Order: sequence, then structure tokens, then C-alpha cells
Amino acid sequence: MKWILISLLVITSASVVILAIPNKQNKNMTTKQRILKKLYPLVVGMGRLTGKNHNITGNEKSITSIYDFKIVLNDGSELDLSNYKGKKIMIVNTASDCGYTGQYESLEALYRQKNDSLVIIGFPANDFGNQEKGDNATIAAFCKKNYGVSFPLAEKSIVVKKDGQHPLFMWLTDPAKNGWNKQAPTWNFCKYLIDENGNLLRFSDSNVEPSID
Repeated sequence: MKWILISLLVITSASVVILAIPNKQNKNMTTKQRILKKLYPLVVGMGRLTGKNHNITGNEKSITSIYDFKIVLNDGSELDLSNYKGKKIMIVNTASDCGYTGQYESLEALYRQKNDSLVIIGFPANDFGNQEKGDNATIAAFCKKNYGVSFPLAEKSIVVKKDGQHPLFMWLTDPAKNGWNKQAPTWNFCKYLIDENGNLLRFSDSNVEPSID
């Protein structure tokens, strides 16, 4: 444990020094965001050591249809989920100032690779650690500039079980609607995978890399 802590300190210190050097590619990132981006592999590694990388799966058919939802995107336009019948849908709650923010890269890579059979929809939320403080325009610019995000982003939302929770996340976390799952997001970058017929297949922790396998 001692050597693990020492290693973490060395890596963190080195990252801070590196990030002090101007970086034109990340010029609209805050210092904190740049540090978090560099430390993302370490965050993932620590998550594996602590066991925060599990999936919950189910094979029950949904009770009510996910295709009834229309999502307001961060530019104010509307996205009808019925457009994606026959495709898998991955729903992810996201944040700009999180240790897992680097996962945007994996999400975008998966979306570009599989966009003929998959849509990913990000839901920026400030529910965990006050890590998504920006408005919709700021969030969109950050994602596009620093991670090349091209998959749809919803308007900033509440994803946890409390007043104002987004209706889609009510569906995702209510077995009486989705057929089996009650697990709400435990942190930023939790993932819900829907199959081609609109049934919820899987909940994945933040530390689980995006996948449809």
C-alpha cells in the first residue's frame, strides 16, 4: 500500500508539472480538466483495484416503451428515440470535471466504429461532486473541442432519483417500466445499454469501458 501511495504521488506531481506547460490543443480546458485528462488511466486502474467495475445485466422485456421518449438536446432541438428502432442505444450520464471525463474518447471511438448499429446519448449532469457547472453551450463546446464528441448530447439534466429527475432516467431505474433494473447512476459516466428492440440489457459502472459486447 505504501508503494502504491508513493507511486500515485509521483504520477500526480509529474502530471501537474507537465500540465503547467502551455498546450494549444487544450487551451479552453481549465488546469483541473487538463490534470484529470492526464490522470484518467490512473483513475481506471484504481477503479479496477477497488472493484468498481461491475455490470448488472437483465433479460426481461420492458413494460413501457423507451421509444415513446423525445429528448431535448443541448441545442434545443428534439431527438425522437423511435428513430433508433433496430439499433442499440447507450445512455451515459456525463460531466466535464470528473476523473472519468477522459472516457469521452472511448465513447466517441465506439460511436464512430459502430454508428451504423449504435447511438450513444450523453446526459451532462451536475449530480455528483458538482462536476458539471457549465451551461449547455459551454458543455457542448468543451466536448467538441477537447474530445471530438459527435454523438448527441442532451440538455443538462438530473439523473439521480430525486425531484426533477429526467423522465428517461426514471424509466431506466424503475423495474415497473424497464422490466428489471432499479440501479441509478452511482457516479458520472455510468452506462445503460438498450437492445435493438428497446429492452434494457445492462447497467455498467463508471469504470467499465464503453462496449456493446
